[in-house]
Amino acid sequence: MGVVNHPNWLVFARKLDITNDCPKVMIFINIRLSSFHFSFHKDIIDHRDIILVSFFINSKLFWIMNVYSDSSHSAIKYLKDTEINIHNLLVMTGDFNIHDSLWDPLFNHHSFISNDLIVIANSFNLNLLVPINQVPTRYSNNDNNSNLVIDLMFLCCNSSKLNNHSIHPNWYLTSDHVLLMITIPINEENIDLRKRTISKNSDEEDLFIKEVITSFLKLDTSNILDISQLEKIVTDFANIIESTWTKKSKIINITKHSKSW
Repeated sequence: MGVVNHPNWLVFARKLDITNDCPKVMIFINIRLSSFHFSFHKDIIDHRDIILVSFFINSKLFWIMNVYSDSSHSAIKYLKDTEINIHNLLVMTGDFNIHDSLWDPLFNHHSFISNDLIVIANSFNLNLLVPINQVPTRYSNNDNNSNLVIDLMFLCCNSSKLNNHSIHPNWYLTSDHVLLMITIPINEENIDLRKRTISKNSDEEDLFIKEVITSFLKLDTSNILDISQLEKIVTDFANIIESTWTKKSKIINITKHSKSW
């Protein structure tokens, strides 16, 4: 069974692999939010059951993560063993398949794997969020089995605007998992009315490209021994581009007729 598509929604999901089980996670983004430039990052997290998506607000990069961790806790183990250097992760949520007293007041036991999950959340500067209504998130079809709290939400620390979420036990339809819902406010974007530009196919564009190439060729890349030296070269090149852009571009006023690029 493939991914459900709808013209009003952007869908982020891994491709089906006939050699393995189907991916268990996906993210839907309404097209009304497409101006935030959402992007799926398999280059940072390459796991079948974890989706990491970035987006921009007021030119600042943010992230959201959806996780399914199976009964062997493979996704949690992957996150624990993988170095992931991102900042501003707003939300990490999903089915973590851990029954624990930390988030279920009716359960009296603690699991060691929960400690790993909390450490992972702390590494992203996230806190476990307690829902407004503490009810189960997975409902069993078997009367002999208990309903469980295994779907969790972790949110950015010290954010007064992201301080609660709700569970909707009546909205799970044919699924055995319920819906977790949170409202994330988005501040109005301040748009600068002036910008720097270089006209396409102009003499200034040719000079800009030539000067950047010339400066790049002068960089000494023959003795890169560690990451710090590589980072210095990358920083120097970025400074060259910025300096050259400032010299060759001109400032124009943005009007309602200006192109978005």
